[in-house]
Amino acid sequence: MGTIRWIGLAAVGVMMACSDNPVTTPNPGPVGAVFVATGDIAVTVDSFRTALGPSNGGTAGEQPTGRREINWDGAGANPFNNRNDFPADFFNTTVKAGAVFTTPGTGFRNDSTLFREINPAYATEFNFFSPTKIFAPIGSNRLDQLFQVAGQPTPAVVRGFGIVLSDVDLADKTTIQLFAQDGSLLGTYAAPVRSNAGGLSFVGVTYTDAIIARVRITLGTGALGATVNDVTAGGTVDVVVLDNVIYGEPKHAF
Repeated sequence: MGTIRWIGLAAVGVMMACSDNPVTTPNPGPVGAVFVATGDIAVTVDSFRTALGPSNGGTAGEQPTGRREINWDGAGANPFNNRNDFPADFFNTTVKAGAVFTTPGTGFRNDSTLFREINPAYATEFNFFSPTKIFAPIGSNRLDQLFQVAGQPTPAVVRGFGIVLSDVDLADKTTIQLFAQDGSLLGTYAAPVRSNAGGLSFVGVTYTDAIIARVRITLGTGALGATVNDVTAGGTVDVVVLDNVIYGEPKHAF
């Protein structure tokens, strides 16, 4: 499936034309530009990056414009690779990127084996976008990303968020939910089902202003596990993991 760019509408239950993936905003509010793609997602990912501006890397402190991106592949993370204790605040303490993660599960795993050490069957299920590491919560299929001023414990908001996902098999089950600083839901956006053997999908949303304080990421319908197989491998759940996370420069939340 080719690259698609959609403009989100602030209305209840709006369906994206020619797509099985709904974009829903519970209350009238800011209009977001929605980017989705499956198959060869590179062009859409680059368009999303361009919409947010140049990369600020791991530069500490609030920058006037631009974006941050986590690809899990940096050398600094190597001591935690293929373990279930990846630090939740690594990308705001060790790497100053303004991101902190939480999960109702038992931890996080940054993996260079396509998760085959958890379940050998996963080696044929998952793929990476930026080589060679991918990421997932452990003990849950849900995680939240909160934003802070890069390198500081100061709550922040961003104007866009996008995510690369691997092996989305079921429509409307892998989603991002965007929340404002007051906790209100800005919208729920579903990742498209994978269209080829590469298995990659992308979903992202940008706003004119920085209004996103938290993102809830739901990965398919079940958590990784030694006895948990994907629906395409005879299992009963859709097992999904993530790669690159791209978001606007975290701005101090007033």
